[in-house]
Amino acid sequence: MKKIYLFAAAAAFPFFSDAQSAIDGFRFSQPDMKGTARYMGMGGAFGALGGDLSSISTNPAGIGVYRRSEIGITMDIDCQTATSSAQGERNTQNQTKIFLNNVGGVASWNLANAVMPNINVGFTYNKAASFNGHYAGYIPTLSNSLTNYIAGVSNNEGVTVFDVATQTDSDGFVQFDPYNPNDESNYVAPWISILGYDSYFMTPTGTEDQPNWIGQWGATTSGSGAFDVLTSGGANEYNIAVGGNIANKVFWGLNLGVVDLNYSMTAKWGESLKNAVVDNTEGVENSSSQWMMTNYYNASGTGYNIKVGLIYRPIQELRLGLSFASPTWYSVNESYLAQTSFKYPEISISGSSDTNGGQWGNNSYNFRTPWRLTASAAGVIGRSLIVSADFEWQKYNKMRFYNGGGNYYDYGYGGGFEDWWGPDYAPAVKASPAMFNSDPWWATNAEIEDYYKTTTTVRLGVEYRITPRFSVRAGYANVSSPVRKEAKDGTMMIYTSGTMPNYRMDNSTNYITCGLGYNFNNFYIDGAFVHKQMSSEYHAYTSDPANPQIPSPTSKLSLSNNQVVISAGVRF
Repeated sequence: MKKIYLFAAAAAFPFFSDAQSAIDGFRFSQPDMKGTARYMGMGGAFGALGGDLSSISTNPAGIGVYRRSEIGITMDIDCQTATSSAQGERNTQNQTKIFLNNVGGVASWNLANAVMPNINVGFTYNKAASFNGHYAGYIPTLSNSLTNYIAGVSNNEGVTVFDVATQTDSDGFVQFDPYNPNDESNYVAPWISILGYDSYFMTPTGTEDQPNWIGQWGATTSGSGAFDVLTSGGANEYNIAVGGNIANKVFWGLNLGVVDLNYSMTAKWGESLKNAVVDNTEGVENSSSQWMMTNYYNASGTGYNIKVGLIYRPIQELRLGLSFASPTWYSVNESYLAQTSFKYPEISISGSSDTNGGQWGNNSYNFRTPWRLTASAAGVIGRSLIVSADFEWQKYNKMRFYNGGGNYYDYGYGGGFEDWWGPDYAPAVKASPAMFNSDPWWATNAEIEDYYKTTTTVRLGVEYRITPRFSVRAGYANVSSPVRKEAKDGTMMIYTSGTMPNYRMDNSTNYITCGLGYNFNNFYIDGAFVHKQMSSEYHAYTSDPANPQIPSPTSKLSLSNNQVVISAGVRF
């Protein structure tokens, strides 16, 4: 095959490609049960109780319950197990991390006033979420190939080829080079198409002006696939809270949170194929094919949020709580790189390729997480028993990407107007050019509405004081799945961004907890054990747009965390 270049034809103008997808937004919006040992030992059900350094993050009115000052620290040993299962093949990965879950203090002032007895100010660091994880798996029998997905992207995006010899200026220089991301042309191919072309993943048939791209999976092709996904980082929240109580009946609080976000992912997908369709530069032949694609992704940013809350105690035995947490407004910077290695023994071709000449691309954007509303109730029986419950709503379909002056046009990696970071079929159907120009994130935000829904979280906790110094605790929490049934069942196409086509769809999450507490004068020490269980489905890529009836490679994931949490503190 003679040397040609890829480019997106002018006729493909409506086929816009988003820098991010709904899947990316969900990664940054997932909270976790992290905090003090007492809080976690009671399943996080502290919305109507307060008086705990972690409860300030759930219901800031909890700071109003304090009658004395306090400082404390919490450590967490987190043991993770991820098991994948596909076509009878199982793979288990283990990972252990140590976290600083919580540290902070509350200063309480007694005002000697019957109407406003106390005013309290607190500062806490609380780990809002951990992104650390590792899962891997093997799929023995494929029914399609990622190469056909890439070919489908290229056909959908209108990627065309041309002969370099006919595309030079008077000095003999190429007028348009789509392999150069800084080229100023308005017609640039998606990076996943360029990477696939350089790696012999796809072959053009038809004419150079109007090619039809085909992948390596043909009528007689068979093979297997393997994946490995490693994630790290977390969301760390710094809270400044103020609160008090009114006549020992109503407790109030206001919290300003600043969140530090750090996320990294290394995702690998490889295939071993027989009778693959490969272009050997002289023509299409069948060959065995072994290749691996690796995507690297890093994101960091800073966000802020506001929380307000009330706790009402109509009688000594009953407490009612209500709190509202605003969205977290993030400003995010990201970098990314994709690489392939390939080997085609029968036609003596092997090598590697990467995006952007091996240099990391960069981009920036703004993002808004969902808001959260929590209603709570707790019963206090004598001085021995506490029973509490929280019910929480979180609207994941209200996540939003927006510009805010960020570097939306990613010329440093994706290329000109057409391509920021790679394929996203949705805008071709959902957004007209006029709509896209008025809101470049319109299609991605529409996908969020399609994929996600409101989640409900139920938290239950109990504490029994065996002696004045020694207490036992237990709890349970359930977080419903945030994913709509149509997206989870694979009955709709899922749009991902860039050269990273893999995604995960999470089911409900369950926590089972227990704990112990010991008080000695002004000192306390608490311990908790927390078991977290969640199932999920890994997808190597969405269905081939040319053959949506053929399912993509998937694997069932069972994700388990066992945490040992220790807290210590002093009240004075």
